[in-house]
Amino acid sequence: MSDELASILAGLRRPQKTISPKYFYDEAGSRLFEEITRLPEYYLTATELGIMQAHIGEMADLIGERASLIEFGAGSGMKTRMLLQHMHSPAVYVPVDISGDHLIDSQRSIQADFPDVEVIPVAADFLHPFELPRPRTMPLRNVVYFPGSTIGNFEYEDALRLLRVMHTEAADGGALLIGADLQKDPAVIEAAYNDGAGVTARFNLNMLRHLNREFGSDFDLDAFEHRATYDRDERRVVVELVSRRRQVVAIGGAQIPFGEGESIVTEYSHKYSLDGFAGMAGEAGFAVERVWTDPRRWFSVHYCTRP
Repeated sequence: MSDELASILAGLRRPQKTISPKYFYDEAGSRLFEEITRLPEYYLTATELGIMQAHIGEMADLIGERASLIEFGAGSGMKTRMLLQHMHSPAVYVPVDISGDHLIDSQRSIQADFPDVEVIPVAADFLHPFELPRPRTMPLRNVVYFPGSTIGNFEYEDALRLLRVMHTEAADGGALLIGADLQKDPAVIEAAYNDGAGVTARFNLNMLRHLNREFGSDFDLDAFEHRATYDRDERRVVVELVSRRRQVVAIGGAQIPFGEGESIVTEYSHKYSLDGFAGMAGEAGFAVERVWTDPRRWFSVHYCTRP
């Protein structure tokens, strides 16, 4: 049995069943997520882009000359391109992702649009420290980039562990540019994860299709439904797949029973206060030097330095 399958089975055998959100992102899941980012209810992407557009010059100035841009989670989207376009003589762009295929696509896309920037992809699980490549032009500093609100998908101790890996990769004098979603009216938050067109529901259910294809499981997608609720005490969205009936699912030679109404947690999305995020970053060894928010203070981008 592979480590990956063993990890999936361990999650499904817990009292509260869980599956890692990384299984959202097969080819179909990635397309669905792109569709989600354009939905009127999903404020996160448009709000972060607005912050970037308003303050990109200041961000580039803080990053400074001849920096390496190390992106956790390979990206070739608008935010990454905007940053590379405004950076001052970037030394190298290092996309980091566990998926080799996604890295190749990202490298080709970025390299085609930025032929003067060296692009060196790194296939690694960025939850653990990894070795950075040696570029042709040695950078004056390392800047770790983590756009979106992905840090919110991790529970506190895991988020702290990830920030400490970022601290290691930033090295002495380095920095971190990171997005974090903020606490706001729960109705606004819940609407973002329960869109009227049902795209988020299809995205959530597609995870089961992905598992069926990759691991030979026999999840019946019609036997589960999407649910996303805001937990006010924990200040996080809980995204689940809820069993519509009693059933048994086969995966990896195991039989996993479900009761009617029993759920699988597929994602958490924590919402931060500015002070709360600064405290977590400080515990990881970073100092928050600058924070940008939108006028409604729905989203934030933090520039953190390693003293």
